[in-house]
Amino acid sequence: MSSVDHVLLTRFNLPSGGVEATIRASEHWLSNRWMLFERYCAPSVSSQSEKNFSWIIYFDPESPRWLVDKVTEISRNGLFTPIYRASVSREQLLGDIRGVAQGTGQRLVTSNLDNDDALARDFVARIQAVPLPEERTAVFITHGLIASPAGLYLRIDRDNAFCTVIESWDDPTTCWSDWHMMLRRSMPAIELEGAPGWLQVVHGENVSNRVRGRLVSPDQWRSRFADDLAGVRVPGRAQIARDRVLLAPARAVSESARGSVKWLALSVLGKDGMDRLKSAIAARTRPHPPR
Repeated sequence: MSSVDHVLLTRFNLPSGGVEATIRASEHWLSNRWMLFERYCAPSVSSQSEKNFSWIIYFDPESPRWLVDKVTEISRNGLFTPIYRASVSREQLLGDIRGVAQGTGQRLVTSNLDNDDALARDFVARIQAVPLPEERTAVFITHGLIASPAGLYLRIDRDNAFCTVIESWDDPTTCWSDWHMMLRRSMPAIELEGAPGWLQVVHGENVSNRVRGRLVSPDQWRSRFADDLAGVRVPGRAQIARDRVLLAPARAVSESARGSVKWLALSVLGKDGMDRLKSAIAARTRPHPPR
């Protein structure tokens, strides 16, 4: 892809309404999320083979002093641009993007990155290798990895959260114009298959991430993910065989049923209702700090 302005977009602890606002304002949530960000997310962006991109991370202006200090320290080398906002309107988002991007590229490219996830070393390079489409287009790297205490899993997700939108600088909408699984409703999509391009980490505070896909050895993928796979268990042949024959098919059936229920709930509740439901689930399932 020639001459583009590529910007990664991350929400760290943007204020939001309802139960989720309380969760994201808690010291426990913030400290755990910062630990994951430092351990997985930031190193994976720093290790990108293609350096021609910018990274914006949004923070709550009411963030505690310790977090502001850490953000200032880690961003000092230019890895990302921290922006403190109580909310981000479309106009503000585009203004912030213009502030970090040169604005001289033939297209604007925006990619979503959650603060507890990680990118393969060539994620940006693969996105920028896509031939420039004439119309606004979503791009998904379909294969990724999920790391959990039980092991590492290879997953195919054709509408994953690591979504990218390529578009003209004229009236852009960005990858945040809709939920990642709904982008295809408003624009065509390109799927990039091949080696895993992203990593999700299953931990106690992410509602959406869970074990999916099939069990694999991390050894074949370590070179793609900096040190993000350090400490991941290497399964034996018997474990892999058992997973392929029994566990992975059962997970696939469960995931299909879950997806059907999710789309049904979305059609009934709408996006706002789904947001409230996810916040309520997060509040009930998150681990509480020791007293």
